[in-house]
Amino acid sequence: QVQLVESGGGLVQAGGSLRLSCAASGRTFSIATMAWFRQVPGQEREFVAASSWRYGPTYYADSVKGRFNISRDNATITAYLQMNGMKPEDTAVSYCAASSKTDFYAMNRYEYWGQGTQVTVSS
Repeated sequence: QVQLVESGGGLVQAGGSLRLSCAASGRTFSIATMAWFRQVPGQEREFVAASSWRYGPTYYADSVKGRFNISRDNATITAYLQMNGMKPEDTAVSYCAASSKTDFYAMNRYEYWGQGTQVTVSS
């Protein structure tokens, strides 16, 4: 009963920046965690970043730590992923996810998913 709508994907050159947005609607009171995952075709979906909606702690994959930042807007129930210093290996379909739980890294704990948005980084 939570809907997630992603936006902001696109094409950027290496070293550039891109910001993804994920707007939640529906029974958003149930959201404890919002997160971003990404998937390269033929690869497993991997964790990128997560944020506790109520308490604020954030978590990042080592591959993006220091380059990406997850933030939130409590008024609009929107999560953002600011991606800086992008690398070609960041090319993937990025997915927003929401969970009523606080198991940040486990993909199967996220009940709600966005449709995915393509992020392509050219060298």
